[in-house]
Amino acid sequence: MTTPRLLPALLLVFALAGLLAAEPAAAPPRDDPRKPYALIAGTVYAPDDRPAYGVKVKIRRAAEKKARWELYSDRHGEFAQRLPAGPADYVVWAGLKGKKDQPVIEVKVHIENDERVDISLHLVE
Repeated sequence: MTTPRLLPALLLVFALAGLLAAEPAAAPPRDDPRKPYALIAGTVYAPDDRPAYGVKVKIRRAAEKKARWELYSDRHGEFAQRLPAGPADYVVWAGLKGKKDQPVIEVKVHIENDERVDISLHLVE
């Protein structure tokens, strides 16, 4: 290549490299950290009163029939779920897998604003 042709080719290569290296536009975060929220946090205890790992915890608004949020307790039996801030009533419950006859223990929680509410769920045999 001669020098007059080399300069536009190099500019084109650098322009393409710049486009490829540019970071894509960041998607807006799912939970805006500046937006107020409420938090329901708790611990699930097994029938032997030890923290229960991997128990499915469900949360729904009190006026609804189906769970809106589902999560699992961690290795310490703990869980936490962010909820919209503002006055609302929720129902939280948990159950062991494969236990059809197990009674469902429900805890009713009232949220007034952007606050944290701590609860305990005790499973029974």
